[in-house]
Amino acid sequence: MEGVEDASNPMMEEMYVNGIGGVDEAPSSSTSTTTRKNRPIISGEQLDIEAYAGLYTGRTKIMRLIFIADHCDNPGMQLEALRMAYDEIKKGENTQLFREVVQKMDGRSGPNYSMDATWCSMVDRKAEQRKEKLENELNAYRTNLIKESIRMGYNDFGDFYYSHGALGDAFKSFIRTRDYCTTSKHIIQMCLSAILVSIEMGQFTHVTSYVSKAEQTPEALDPPTVAKLRCAAGLAHLEAKKYKLAARKFLEVGPELGNLYSEVIAPQDVATYGGLCALASFDRTELKNKVIDNINFRNFLELVPEVRELINDFYSSDSGFSASHHMRSFSIDEKHLLWSGGGLDFISSLFFIAAIMLPAWNILETSNQT
Repeated sequence: MEGVEDASNPMMEEMYVNGIGGVDEAPSSSTSTTTRKNRPIISGEQLDIEAYAGLYTGRTKIMRLIFIADHCDNPGMQLEALRMAYDEIKKGENTQLFREVVQKMDGRSGPNYSMDATWCSMVDRKAEQRKEKLENELNAYRTNLIKESIRMGYNDFGDFYYSHGALGDAFKSFIRTRDYCTTSKHIIQMCLSAILVSIEMGQFTHVTSYVSKAEQTPEALDPPTVAKLRCAAGLAHLEAKKYKLAARKFLEVGPELGNLYSEVIAPQDVATYGGLCALASFDRTELKNKVIDNINFRNFLELVPEVRELINDFYSSDSGFSASHHMRSFSIDEKHLLWSGGGLDFISSLFFIAAIMLPAWNILETSNQT
């Protein structure tokens, strides 16, 4: 049994190296960011893992569960997150990610959550067969010069690689459909697929590029798609630490988003990211006009009362704003906030800025009145 568990599949290894290189890695611009990501930043007493994970689907659900396990100081919560990730992975085909989660669990959850070498072998074998079938079909389409079939063939390859965690190959396959797009809807589909994989890889320059390309075909953009593109653009600005631009994008997200982008972001995230970025970068007038009086965004804020109260208290306070009170409300250091500069560090900086901004706002308003 041990020999089977240690055996690796060459094709699957080749595919996986095109991904992000393992669940412990994340884009980082400094050594300090790497240091921050290894410290406990999630309080086990303040997080309902099942409810939180239920906001997401697909790969991002799994990666967020692994993120919680890696950054939680509660051993019970760590194992709960890993067990949920284990179960979720077995609904799909990413055997490499499955092996990593099993390694993280290290036998602490009993025989029901141990290495399933039989399942891995079966999935890898089917992957080999599926890949060969897709290659044969695509070659036939190329020979017959069937443009739409070629596009669909590359799209199927992209889905195949994505499901197995080969993000680099998935991105290349989705991009290759570009030359075979015959309608505006095809272009939008290609852009959304490229954006999804780019976000997973942490390649936010690609995200910005394909958001822009999609926006160049407005005739094919329905409200839900527009909302998705604004979310993606907001994440790209957030990663680049352009908090004001990020805030504007999240504030523009319409209610049509609903739960339609759960493979990337939840409506609660829109409220959190948009609200915090607005606090970090807007002046008092902008905060009032673009956030507090924004009817559409108010619907998002209702989903996260902590952020809503933070914004309202900050705006209405002259000098009695309690940073420590609101700091306790933020128990989750979100992946995108962490990667863009260190979540709790970002939030701590926000409250420091608030302490400076409130007196400045009051001075300016007094001067204007006189």
